[in-house]
Amino acid sequence: MSWEKKLNESICSIDELKKYIKISPIEEIKLKEVVRMHPMKMTKYYLSLINKEDKDDPIRRLIVPSLDELNLCGTYDTSGERENTKTVGLQHKYKQTALILSTSQCAAYCRFCFRKRMVGLPNHEILTRFDNAVDYIKNHKEINNVLISGGDSLVLPTKTIEFFLEKISQLKHIDFIRFGSRIPVVFPERILEDNSLTDLLKKYSQKKRLFVVTHFNHPREITEKSTLAIDKLIESKIIVNNQTVLLKGVNDDSRILSELQSKLVKIGVNPYYIFQCRPVKRVKHHFQVPLYKCIKIVEDAKKELNGHAKRFRYIMSHKSGKIEILGIKDKEIYFKYHQAKNPEKIGKIFTRKLDKTSGWLDELKK
Repeated sequence: MSWEKKLNESICSIDELKKYIKISPIEEIKLKEVVRMHPMKMTKYYLSLINKEDKDDPIRRLIVPSLDELNLCGTYDTSGERENTKTVGLQHKYKQTALILSTSQCAAYCRFCFRKRMVGLPNHEILTRFDNAVDYIKNHKEINNVLISGGDSLVLPTKTIEFFLEKISQLKHIDFIRFGSRIPVVFPERILEDNSLTDLLKKYSQKKRLFVVTHFNHPREITEKSTLAIDKLIESKIIVNNQTVLLKGVNDDSRILSELQSKLVKIGVNPYYIFQCRPVKRVKHHFQVPLYKCIKIVEDAKKELNGHAKRFRYIMSHKSGKIEILGIKDKEIYFKYHQAKNPEKIGKIFTRKLDKTSGWLDELKK
């Protein structure tokens, strides 16, 4: 069976999900309401990782809709993506980087998604004319790298990915191209069973340096299949980095977080960022952990890690930029602009008063 057919067999409704996971009649009614607003999708592979006897299973929490999604605290665009949109489907927030929203589709719809406003839904933010994006990049020579994201860029047909690579690779001022994808985690069959994709990546890696930025959040996501998918990417001359989101009930434990980072290094994946969970509507209430607690979790995890495994930065992706969360001293939290919309802020260190309940910069007092 082709990877496309396997993807088409994904679980996309509560009625289908009931065949695999026990759901009470009351839950069923409410969850159908959730899914009408924010679609559900999980591959059979990823579903197989869930411990179906445990209602608090972390993999289940990542992918199965929850009644907590009815909580409306937070906002849908926490990082100011709309204000950084320069042409449909292209964002330019940081001087050197262009971000392309190539699709609203994913192989699996994570319940903590920060683009919950658009993933799996009809919207006007996704790229419609790739030539317009290329023209913008061509006319902005300060851009030296392109991130192709979505949704999940690797759910696109291989021919479409080839078209993107062909066009961008012709731009001399572009040094490297990144693909944002959770495919190795939730649907490794896409990589393992489609040699045309890895052949394509290997071909274009000779022209521009290619990266895949993937998204492992729990050690149990590192399986034999996902490891083989990573191996195949590495064999295709792809550098693989990982972004983790610190999530309540998933990895808000220093032992789990350190185990994850160690296992990533073991399979050849570079720890890149650990993100503070964004205050996204229908996400913040049940996934965000207070900064005070997160800082201790991250620092305790680092104590158990070797140098390679703790190369990540603990980051808040704020409207004003990527802010590194440095630590706590004298009842203040110290921050540093790792990247910024205003380049003059890059490297600036600043503080906010310690608050043991707040999970985001805007909630902290100067």
